[in-house]
Amino acid sequence: MKKALCLITALIATPAFAYTADELRGDCRAAQALHDGQKSSDLHDSLRSARCIAYVAGFADAFAVSDYLADKVGIRLNAFCLPKAENLSPLLVRAVVEHLDRLPPGGTASTATLVAGALSRSFPCQQ
Repeated sequence: MKKALCLITALIATPAFAYTADELRGDCRAAQALHDGQKSSDLHDSLRSARCIAYVAGFADAFAVSDYLADKVGIRLNAFCLPKAENLSPLLVRAVVEHLDRLPPGGTASTATLVAGALSRSFPCQQ
């Protein structure tokens, strides 16, 4: 009974994320390989690449909307400032991969926190 209670407590106390940091790391490595011209005929690699690219682009778009709305009420977030680049996706993916590669595997941080950290480190705003 004591073991069951400990297990239930651990499950409740541990944050559960639908998309883990290790999954993001693997997906973004596959996306970086794709951006670097290493084509893969493996459907799984293609899906992993797409998941990373979509997640990171969606995160950046969501931040842009938040920044826009904050500016409307006189607040400037300045968490990161993306460059004006024609093909931004490879830059975003590379920033995430480099950031995740500096961290040990098996971390418990949310993917949103990790992507925010990667983009703020790679694309700081000029004051």
